[in-house]
Amino acid sequence: MNFFTSAMQPYLPFLMLLGLAVVAGTTMIVASHFLGPRRPTEAKERPYESGMPPLGSAHERFSVKFYLVAVLFILFDIETVFLIPWATIFLGGGTVSTGFLLVEMLVFLLILFVGYIYVWKRGAFQWD
Repeated sequence: MNFFTSAMQPYLPFLMLLGLAVVAGTTMIVASHFLGPRRPTEAKERPYESGMPPLGSAHERFSVKFYLVAVLFILFDIETVFLIPWATIFLGGGTVSTGFLLVEMLVFLLILFVGYIYVWKRGAFQWD
């Protein structure tokens, strides 16, 4: 039993935070369901789309380009998140050679730029 408690001790704060987050989230969802106002009217039950009456059916198909642009946005957004730890290490001074970090990030940005040009040439950013 002693081995188990000593092995779990570094993870205890994380597990406590995770448990608190789950309990708080569940409590808020359940409380809003039971305590929220319930006064349905005809106007509240109608579909709403950016302040305009909805055009067409809600079940119509979207173009594949819509999903392609969404996935590209997520892809480029996530890839740029990798710049934050790099900048922290590069500008804050770390144990790794800053010359190596600079070359590594320039290669990463070059690959990102080539992907952007490829997608642009394929016409993914043109909306019909």
